[in-house]
Amino acid sequence: MRTLKIASIPGDGIGKEVVPAAEEVVQAAVQASGEVEIEFTQFPWSCEYYLEHGKMMPDDGLETLKEFDAVFLGAVGNPELVADHVSLWGLLINIRRNFEQVLNMRPAKTFKGLQSKLANPNDFDIMVVRENSEGEYSEVGGRIYQGKDEIAIQSAVFSRKATERAVRHAFKLASERGKKVTSATKSNGIIHSMPFWDEIFEEVALEYPDFKTDSQHIDALAAFFVTAPERFDVIVASNLFGDILTDIGAAIMGSVGIAPAANINMNGKYPSMFEPVHGSAPDIVGKELANPIGQIWTAKMMLDHLGEEKIADRLLEVIEGVIEDGIMTRDIGGTSTTTEVKDEIIRRLQA
Repeated sequence: MRTLKIASIPGDGIGKEVVPAAEEVVQAAVQASGEVEIEFTQFPWSCEYYLEHGKMMPDDGLETLKEFDAVFLGAVGNPELVADHVSLWGLLINIRRNFEQVLNMRPAKTFKGLQSKLANPNDFDIMVVRENSEGEYSEVGGRIYQGKDEIAIQSAVFSRKATERAVRHAFKLASERGKKVTSATKSNGIIHSMPFWDEIFEEVALEYPDFKTDSQHIDALAAFFVTAPERFDVIVASNLFGDILTDIGAAIMGSVGIAPAANINMNGKYPSMFEPVHGSAPDIVGKELANPIGQIWTAKMMLDHLGEEKIADRLLEVIEGVIEDGIMTRDIGGTSTTTEVKDEIIRRLQA
């Protein structure tokens, strides 16, 4: 029986509540299967760690994480303690960039029993492939001058390598789903990078003549996420566009509290990292209000990535059943506590 070693970083706020809950669920799932073992090792890197040490993680933190099969991250950030740009770039983005986690994957789908924010959600099941290493979130730029003459310059960087990598992965995913890929663009307003993105998408699409493909301007695409999400299958998007679309996807599901995400390393040199979309929500810490589903669904994506698809599928099946039976936290219309939701998922996995 193989053992998977997972680095667990609960982070800040409700991350310290939902990460341990998700770890319990994962252990129940793997024990029920009897096919694999998982060892979680927790690291206390957070805004509180920053206040004590002057950094979000130790200098050898990345070297430590390299030895694990995956990184399981909670929520990062507490602006009352540390500015967001310091906490994010010191931990989350530090890991993403140095571990070459070049793609970000975020699903959105309907669940029976979960009230969507849409009046008529129909059945939608979307996977957004987000380029995760450059684009609009490039570090190229700077600030010059002072006072009224001050200027800030931020340059978006798009390479053929990174763009094509994201597009090809979207087509690979679509080959396992509905053979439909939509590209998020804005080539009618952004005259260099977006036509470049479009050209690469069209080049790759020629290799898949039996696929349905289209390009949608990001403003229209955001509107379609609200008015007709069922029309989409796999969407490939740049860093900023993918970030925006996936928050909309979480909202139309019913709550950002249930949305998962995966930061994928494609070359095998470093572990991938898995994190929920929701934030640290310091206002509800300690009140048993945190929704553990986002972190648990994130664990499902981690299990998929590590080759444990059978266990992952069973876990999602149980999550869906618990939601359908109304065992949910308040943010999605239920009355259950964090612990009650976690315990019920574990009970069903062990049944």
